[in-house]
Amino acid sequence: MKTLYDVQQLLKQFGIYVYVGKRLWDIEVMALELDHLHDAQVVDQQTYLHAKMVLTREHRLEEERESNKTN
Repeated sequence: MKTLYDVQQLLKQFGIYVYVGKRLWDIEVMALELDHLHDAQVVDQQTYLHAKMVLTREHRLEEERESNKTN
């Protein structure tokens, strides 16, 4: 799992489609949904950690993009 698209496909396997309208918010909601799947023990630890790392990286990159726009 390397990209945000990969995480979206993982969530899609469980019928979870996320579109809030702002990429940063989408990433945050995906992280919440991933946490719920992990808590319900339907996603194994390794998949969870890989997906969480991708979401963390994408969140950081998106925050940097937004801060660069305002500066």
